[in-house]
Amino acid sequence: MLNDILAKLPPQAVNPGLLIGHETGDDAAVFKIIDELAVVATTDFFMPIVDDPYDYGRIAATNALSDVYAVGGTPIMALAIAAMPMNQMPADMVQKILAGGAQVCADAGVPVAGGHTIDSVEPIYGLAVVGLVHPDRIKRNCEAQEGDDLVLSKALGVGILGAAMNKDELDAEGYRQMVETATKLNSVGAELAKLPDVHALTDVTGFGLIGHLLEICKGSGLSATVDWNALPILPAALDYAERGYNTGAAGRNWESFGHDATLPDGLPDWRKNLLTDPQTSGGLMLTCSPESTDKIVGIFKEAGFPDASVIGKVQGGVPRVTVTG
Repeated sequence: MLNDILAKLPPQAVNPGLLIGHETGDDAAVFKIIDELAVVATTDFFMPIVDDPYDYGRIAATNALSDVYAVGGTPIMALAIAAMPMNQMPADMVQKILAGGAQVCADAGVPVAGGHTIDSVEPIYGLAVVGLVHPDRIKRNCEAQEGDDLVLSKALGVGILGAAMNKDELDAEGYRQMVETATKLNSVGAELAKLPDVHALTDVTGFGLIGHLLEICKGSGLSATVDWNALPILPAALDYAERGYNTGAAGRNWESFGHDATLPDGLPDWRKNLLTDPQTSGGLMLTCSPESTDKIVGIFKEAGFPDASVIGKVQGGVPRVTVTG
C-alpha cells in the first residue's frame, strides 16, 4: 500500500546531491554536501509497545537511531517528537519517556538538541535524527551481489513477545529479552560500512525478515534463500510463537508480499509468523562476500551481538525469497 501511495506523489525535483531518496525504500535519506561529506536524515516514532514509560522512550530512540546506522552513517544530533495526551497522562510519565530517549542518545554520543510536542489522544514518541557519512561509505539496500552471504545480527521475535504482553501474558523473562534486544544500538553499522566486502545493508523492522529481504532482492535484481534452521530467534519468542501468539501486522505483511516468497511445504503457521514478525528496533541485515563472512560475524559478536548468524545466500534470478529447512 505504501508503495502505491508514494507512486502517486508529484514528481520530485531532480537534485544530484540526493544520494538516497525514497525510491528504494532505504532506511534514511542521504544528501551530499561536498565530495567527502554527506548528511543523513531520518525520522521514526510510534505508540507505546511496552507499559514502562522509560523503556518505551529507550526503545523508540534506539529504533530511530538505527536508520542512520543502517546506511553506514554516524548520528550527530536528534530532535524529539512527542505527542502526548496531556490531560490524561501524568507529567512524570511524560518525563520518563523523554528521559529514556535522552539516555539512549547520551549512550550513543548524540545530543537531543530540541524537538516538538503536541497534545494528542494517544502517546507517540520518537526522534528525527541527523547524521554524517562519507559518500563512498554509504550502504544501500539495493547493492547485493550474486553469491553474497546473508548475515543477521539480532534474534527475531520482538513482535511475538509484544503480542503476549498486549494480552498481559508475557512473563518477566520474556519482557527482559524483548527490552534488551530492542534497546541494543546498531552503532556497529558505521564500522561495517567501511568494509568494501559489505554490499547491501538494512535493518529489520516493521516488514519483518522476509519483507526487508525482499527490498534487498528487488532493489538488487536478485533472489535469496534463507535457511530456517539458521535463524536466530529469541528463546522466549520461540515458546510464545509455538503457543500461537502473533501480531496482526505479521498477517498484513504476508498479505502484502507473500506472493514473492516460497515457504517449505507444510511449514507450521507459527514459523511463518516469525518470518513476517514486525521487529521494533530489530537488528542489521547485510549481504557480503563469502570470504569476509567470518570477519563480519566476528565484528558483530565483539560489538555485543551474540546471536549474529549467517542465515542464507543471495543468488541470481527473479527477485524472490525462498525459505528452506
